Amino acid sequence: MERRGCKGRRMHGCLIGCVVAALLWSGALAQLRYSIPEEVDEGTVVGNIAKDLGLDKNTLKDRKYRIVSSNADPLFRVNQDDGILYVSRRIDREDVCAQSITCLLNLKTVLENPLEVHYVEVEIVDINDHSPVFQEKMKRLEISESVLPGARFQLKPSRDPDSGQFSVHQYKLNQDDHFRLEVKDKSDDGKIPILVVQKSLDRENAGSHTLTLTAFDGGKPPKSGEMKILVNVLDINDNAPVFTNDAYSVMLNENAPLGTTVIQVNATDLDDGPNGEVVYSFSNSINQNILNLFDINKKTGEITVKGLIDYEEKHKYEIEIEASDKGLAPLTTEKSVVVKIVDMNDNAPEIDITSFSKSVPEDSRPGTTVALISVNDLDSGLNGKILCSINEDVPFTLSPSLKENMYSLVTKSPLDREKLSQYDLTITAKDAGQPRLSSEKTIHVVVSDVNDNSPEFSLSPYTFYITEGNDPGESVFSVKASDHDENDNARVSYHLLRDGRDDKQVTSFLNINSENGDIVALKSFDFENLKTFQFQVVASDSGTPSLSSNVTVNVFILDQNDNAPVILYPVSSNGSAEGVEEIPRNVNAGHLVTKVRAYDADIGYNGWLLFSLQQVTDHSLFGLDRYTGQIRTLRSFTETDEAEHKLLILVKDNGNVSLSATATVLVKLVEPKEAFAASDVKSSAKHDEENNVTFYLMITLGSVSALFLISIIVLIAMQCSKSTDYTSKYLQEPNYDGTLCHSIQYRSGDKRYMLVGPRMSVGSTIVPGSHANTLVLPDRRKMSEEVRITNTK
Repeated sequence: MERRGCKGRRMHGCLIGCVVAALLWSGALAQLRYSIPEEVDEGTVVGNIAKDLGLDKNTLKDRKYRIVSSNADPLFRVNQDDGILYVSRRIDREDVCAQSITCLLNLKTVLENPLEVHYVEVEIVDINDHSPVFQEKMKRLEISESVLPGARFQLKPSRDPDSGQFSVHQYKLNQDDHFRLEVKDKSDDGKIPILVVQKSLDRENAGSHTLTLTAFDGGKPPKSGEMKILVNVLDINDNAPVFTNDAYSVMLNENAPLGTTVIQVNATDLDDGPNGEVVYSFSNSINQNILNLFDINKKTGEITVKGLIDYEEKHKYEIEIEASDKGLAPLTTEKSVVVKIVDMNDNAPEIDITSFSKSVPEDSRPGTTVALISVNDLDSGLNGKILCSINEDVPFTLSPSLKENMYSLVTKSPLDREKLSQYDLTITAKDAGQPRLSSEKTIHVVVSDVNDNSPEFSLSPYTFYITEGNDPGESVFSVKASDHDENDNARVSYHLLRDGRDDKQVTSFLNINSENGDIVALKSFDFENLKTFQFQVVASDSGTPSLSSNVTVNVFILDQNDNAPVILYPVSSNGSAEGVEEIPRNVNAGHLVTKVRAYDADIGYNGWLLFSLQQVTDHSLFGLDRYTGQIRTLRSFTETDEAEHKLLILVKDNGNVSLSATATVLVKLVEPKEAFAASDVKSSAKHDEENNVTFYLMITLGSVSALFLISIIVLIAMQCSKSTDYTSKYLQEPNYDGTLCHSIQYRSGDKRYMLVGPRMSVGSTIVPGSHANTLVLPDRRKMSEEVRITNTK
């Protein structure tokens, strides 16, 4: 039975192995035989032992199927799961079986329970994996020129580790008229090559012969090995050395490194052995200077550099060389070698700053000379031709002068110290040699300051918010200006601009620190008298001439809760907040007894008034509206109720520190007839009193309205003259002290008031009908009407 399988050889190759199995049965003993090529990869399948022996592969593991071997690293292994025999490691037939024609490896396999022993023979098939090899790569033969044709010289044969057809089969000699090859076949030693002289040798025509002997094996394609055969022909010393060149001339670069080969002279001698061996030396007549600069190799004739070669010292040398053989009576030949020195670019340019101004004013005109520069190169010709340059990203340039290699460093564009105050200028000088040599020198130039920048304020205009009631003499705010110049040109001083256009009353109570810009108020501000003002600050530097700039400062006074509520009604004849109200005893619940009227000179929450009932004779009879100040009955009167009641009313604002005032109302219960009579008398008196109050209120309202219109006009003018950024900062002023608003905008589309001021967005609103800062005036027709006035800033 024959089986064929294919397995990758080494990494990607594929080998075809033939498996021949001979199955012998004798009780529990069986023998198989397989065949595989050598050098197959590890894991290559040899054969399926279980299948070829007819064994149940499911029982192999339980029966401990294995290969019995004493080798620690066996060549084969068997898989107990499927009974397949594998190669454990790469097999080299030459290592296992040496030169044997047939290479058989016997494997003993064992199964237990019951015990079975099976012998497996694995034949390792030889492949042509070795080439013929000679023991000597080079064979030297010395044959006298007097030897006769037919002389035989036996050579050592080539060896091939392979066997059979892959061993050495034939030899070949390269074509040569003086020699031929014979091969003698010995069964044990193989084929023996023999070199035979075919033609007489003449040493004067050919002092040596080089032959190539090639051995081939029987592979397809065959592999081969070579051996060089050098045949030296012996002769006598009858020839003097002869130089190969009639004249020797060479160019040598100056500064050539020590050991540099200058030239190699060569002389030949037709003789053989010591008679033809040539040695070289300098002539005895050569001077010592050449011996210090050059050296010669006695065997090779190579002249090398021994010292420093300088073109400036000498540019040509003539050296006498002798060539001699080693015969008993040496023969000598002389030859002259001319060495021409080539000038090299071995000197870099030198830069010298002959005149230099380290500081240049920033207002210097283009073309101002900063420095005078001279350059020099010790080389000559192109090696001494110098090109000078400066880095391009600077406002300076090099201007050539009338004298060669002289330059002026001048400004090429205006300077600005505030952009760049100093420059590191790199002057580069390059020669025109090959390779080009260059030198650099850095000049540090400082741009000196001139007073060409005015002070600049950090903000323009400034807007400040000051709470009224400040302490006189304390700093209320500060301005800051900076100057891009330096030293005295950047030293800034401040003063207030006082001229005919300024409000003298404003600047008269302000003072400024000339050094740091702190502004001091000499008096305390009162929001009720002054809500906003404007002035200008001038910042000047200390340069010559001095430069200055000014800035507008807008100041807004913020309201403080510094005004207590004022009771308008009730007011007695002596000026105290007391009043008497008579009402009929038969009035129903909800009857309006009277209305407490008050106002506050402050604005916002500071002027928002709330009413509260502090004392009352009977809490079940009267109630007070906390927003309007109206006093109404809570129920009808009974016979048991007292005829006179005293009500103490507290009026307070909503400031952080609330201020308040009190009013007292005496309520007398009368019979209906008496009430009507008293009502007529009181109505007449109250009518006269209210006429006076109304007159004063009209004056107050007119003043407030006029002040409001003026404030609106001023704010509109200021807003039109300011940028969007200023308005945004005005709305976001962080120093706001709690005042509700500064101005009101009414949107007819939304039917609501828009409050604009510090810490309030445009979307903040006051809903119509709120009771902020309420001032109530009596109606002549005995009807109450609320007039709400919103104080704005």
